[in-house]
Amino acid sequence: MKIELQDVSKRFGKKRALDGLTLSIDTGVYGLLGPNGAGKTTLMRCLLGRYECSGGSILVDGQKMGKHHSLSAHCGYLPQSFDFFHELTCREVLAYFCALKKIPRRQWSEEANRCLRVVNLLGEEKKKVGALSGGMRRRLGIAQALLGDPPLLIFDEPTAGLDPEERMRFKNIVAEVKGGRTILISTHIVDDIDVVCDHILVISQGRLLASGKKEAICRCAQGLVYCLPRNLQKNLVGDWSLENIFEEGGEEWIRILSSEPQPCQAVAPNLEDGYFSLVREVSSWRPDGSSLG
Repeated sequence: MKIELQDVSKRFGKKRALDGLTLSIDTGVYGLLGPNGAGKTTLMRCLLGRYECSGGSILVDGQKMGKHHSLSAHCGYLPQSFDFFHELTCREVLAYFCALKKIPRRQWSEEANRCLRVVNLLGEEKKKVGALSGGMRRRLGIAQALLGDPPLLIFDEPTAGLDPEERMRFKNIVAEVKGGRTILISTHIVDDIDVVCDHILVISQGRLLASGKKEAICRCAQGLVYCLPRNLQKNLVGDWSLENIFEEGGEEWIRILSSEPQPCQAVAPNLEDGYFSLVREVSSWRPDGSSLG
């Protein structure tokens, strides 16, 4: 499934949530990266037809999306929060979504079992949602998105609030179901998409900053990343931004981004470096690294 956005904008009163977005996604796993408030959720709701675009157009396999041609019937969607239906069992929740998706009733049980198996909840189907852990509820949300075997999956902040084990489970689920599908994963957690995504989209303030494979996004920070012992921090010059503090060889080190040459060796950038170099305005950096709190 190919989806094209052409100069898409969305306003809420005077606030512009999307500002002339032009991009294209096709079969594969796409990571939509951006800080909170970047417009990620608004973009997803426009794709789902829940918001009407203020300007521009969205094409689905070459046809302009509208009332008679939307993505909803071909899409499985996991919202930011899947924390409802507390009094229903897992199986009852999936039956409800089977009905919404107009899946023939005779297929409900088999389809529910298939999706529960994928998310490792088979055997828990009689539990009420209110008795599930946060991670299990998210997996149930993924299961409902998989019902009907849709060609498009949209996951909005799927790992928010999850522990490392559940985040790893999510990555494994994506790896299992991605074949032949278009998957769009929205997050501000770079590590969640570093391994599983084929393509990265970076947006901020409703605008597309970069689009490409992981290596291309990494190159956006080429020559801007430095590592040095923390006790040499006083030697840094100009504006720089603290990214990370870590220990190596019994000594504290810092990893920084700087648009100015520093008196230490630059290191190879990773995806997080590339992302931060794109979304941080130089004017917001602080010489003491305080922009990171």
